[in-house]
Amino acid sequence: MTTEVHGLPDFYASAGGDVAARLVAARLHALWPALPGQSVLGIGHAAPYLGLWQAEARRAVSLVPAHHNGRLARWPARPAAAATLAAEEDALPFADRSFDRVLLVHGLEAAENARRLLREVWRVLRDDGRMIVVAPNRVGMWAHLERTPFGHGQPYSRGQLERMLARQLFRAERRDAALFLPPYGLRFLGACAPVMERAGRLVCPRLAGVVILEAEKDLFAGMPAGAVAIRRRIVLAEAV
Repeated sequence: MTTEVHGLPDFYASAGGDVAARLVAARLHALWPALPGQSVLGIGHAAPYLGLWQAEARRAVSLVPAHHNGRLARWPARPAAAATLAAEEDALPFADRSFDRVLLVHGLEAAENARRLLREVWRVLRDDGRMIVVAPNRVGMWAHLERTPFGHGQPYSRGQLERMLARQLFRAERRDAALFLPPYGLRFLGACAPVMERAGRLVCPRLAGVVILEAEKDLFAGMPAGAVAIRRRIVLAEAV
């Protein structure tokens, strides 16, 4: 079933959307402060965030799944990604091991088939590459109000997200969260938003609006842990 993320362009073009984007971007920048000379792929509607690394990255590509059928979201305060295209999420138009980093925002919760999407990410990610997933938090307030894009699609708890990634051969490395402030009146909360974020991180870390998880390819997950014992088979034959 296709799940479309609604209102992305209008949300990010608004004052409240700009506040939310800056709060998420701050956590992304903390996880990946610099990516000089690396290839970065954003999937879903990651274009507003790719500007964090576009100036220093070797290339930055934004891919919007074809079934979203919507205008691309833009964050006016930052440049758009160097290249933007639409493609099927279960058949990414890139060669194996093409990217050093993959950012998945407004993608997993709206995927037609999350398992296939993650396996495609695994394929195009280099063996030492890393991925960040930003997804609506199931127990957070943002997932239950449709006034923002995070209120659409399939939300996840941190445990659910980690288990899904493990099943698709990813290993969670670092965990973070963002959007502790309420999803209404955002434009009036802009000045105090960083303070509210810090307070929320200390007081109620599990009630964030979005879960942020960094993972790397688990190259050994599908391999046997040790040698496989070979059973001996004794065959009785008549003596000649």
